[in-house]
Amino acid sequence: MALLRLDIYAVRNIHKATIKPSPTINFLYGENGSGKSALLEAIFLLGRARSFRTSAIKSVININEKQLTVSGVAVQGNGNMLSLGLQMTDKECIIHINHNATQKRSELAYTLPLQIIHPKSYELLDASGQIRREFLDWGIFNSSDSFLLVWRRFKKALAYRNFLLKKNELNQLGVWSNELITYGSQVNNFREQYLSKLQPVFMSFCQKILGLDSIELNWLSGWGNSASYSQAIADDLSKDLRYGFTHSGPQRGDFQILLDGSLAKNYVSRGQLKLLVVSLLLAQVQLLINEGGNPPCMLIDDFAAELDRRHREKILKCLVDMNCQVFMTAIEMVDFGSLDSVENYKMFHVEHGNVTSV
Repeated sequence: MALLRLDIYAVRNIHKATIKPSPTINFLYGENGSGKSALLEAIFLLGRARSFRTSAIKSVININEKQLTVSGVAVQGNGNMLSLGLQMTDKECIIHINHNATQKRSELAYTLPLQIIHPKSYELLDASGQIRREFLDWGIFNSSDSFLLVWRRFKKALAYRNFLLKKNELNQLGVWSNELITYGSQVNNFREQYLSKLQPVFMSFCQKILGLDSIELNWLSGWGNSASYSQAIADDLSKDLRYGFTHSGPQRGDFQILLDGSLAKNYVSRGQLKLLVVSLLLAQVQLLINEGGNPPCMLIDDFAAELDRRHREKILKCLVDMNCQVFMTAIEMVDFGSLDSVENYKMFHVEHGNVTSV
């Protein structure tokens, strides 16, 4: 997937902008507060119908406007052209795909898959397991048509079971426990299999970027030492009734990065932690490309943050080899490093919300 045209209206300080990006790598530079991140945010809105910077969409809309609009023309890997459009107020979201209205944000996400790397990406390894589960589910969502339905049925069963536990109503508890076990086991299998496929690709990027060989991804199912999910649900029944919620399951699933058998985040520097996260995110995109999926568009905000020149050059080389569309920002042109190995790139200068092709 590559955006061939992008139109932005009233996204933060970008009042109105139109760009025709390169299908390969696009560099955006400008001072802090110039609108670089807002441009990436506009692309993210077009693919996810939400912001990666805030949950309050009102703060994303230009202060002088009541709604924002982002539209674009994209080409898929098979050559199909698509028209995408999004209008948002603080109360509603209107989505158009090929001029047909839809309320399903999942359709937009399938159509324009996006991966983002930004200064807070290190939280992927340093924050709660929820972020890592979302990371896994994004990859599975884009590689399997059946995952979303299974995931939704699991979430529904979990919500109903927790409701019954909280009310201490046992009549239907067995029915919803069986539903939970069925779909929860499937969600776990999806995640475990996906992590297994991701492992060798991740190791390859760790070798290229960090020079690390003894690195591995370790899956944690979310039900401790129990032999199966059904056994965990049975073992936890009295505890679940006492506290009013389900303790075990995919909602507690997680993974770890191990370095020489130990938790990597406890031994690496902050800079190395970011490089591990970058390697993980690049690996996820590369895996999707390897499996013939719709190549994601990559967004990289503040490329130079906490990365020395040598590692920036390594990451840029990986991006060139991946053959997907990239948008990356920095304050100065020199922050991108040498561009000798980059073909057909485009450079944009952003200043006071105005975007100019250089």
